[in-house]
Amino acid sequence: MASTVQHPRRPLTVGFDLDMTLVDSRPGIAAAYRALAAETGAFIDVDLVVSRIGPPLETELAHWFPAARVPAVADRYRAIYPDCAITPATALAGAREAVTAVRALGGRAIVVTAKHEPNAKLHLAHLGIEPDTVIGQLWAEAKGEALREYGAQVYVGDHTGDVRGARAAGALSVAVTTGPCGAAELRAAGADVVLADLTGFPAWLSAFEADRDAEEEPVG
Repeated sequence: MASTVQHPRRPLTVGFDLDMTLVDSRPGIAAAYRALAAETGAFIDVDLVVSRIGPPLETELAHWFPAARVPAVADRYRAIYPDCAITPATALAGAREAVTAVRALGGRAIVVTAKHEPNAKLHLAHLGIEPDTVIGQLWAEAKGEALREYGAQVYVGDHTGDVRGARAAGALSVAVTTGPCGAAELRAAGADVVLADLTGFPAWLSAFEADRDAEEEPVG
């Protein structure tokens, strides 16, 4: 009689980036930068800023302020952000449904973002998007640390930095073209799957989970 080997099944965990993956934060970020420019007297090309959302705040501020001023200016930006940036932001197409799809399959949805964590939570609460966990101020490969800690099998993002984070964690990289990076650029960075937006994510995730079920069935 053949013995049955039961393979332990890792619970489904999916990570999501925030800006331009779940949330179109461009109007709010633009408003916050305009307020910062008015307060500091610095010239900031706001249109350029919002065209390349993704990397850490300090990276962007270094284009507009001397290095010695960046830490203090970053603190000020984060302080004025809630009053300027939360209300104008909108959920991207399919964002709520993508998080709900993870839960419907018995999984856990986490948000791993370069944004200041309290401000990320404000965005999600305002838009009614309810992940299980939010981890902030991580970028690119550093996102892999949180993804590994939470056992994420999939990380969804819109930037090549998100692809790098997924790869650093050994997670599948699902990229959406709702941010500054196009499909060809995302594929060249190593994205495993590229979607136009999150509206196609629930169907993709169902197929992914079905394949995972098939791979982890007991072997007689």
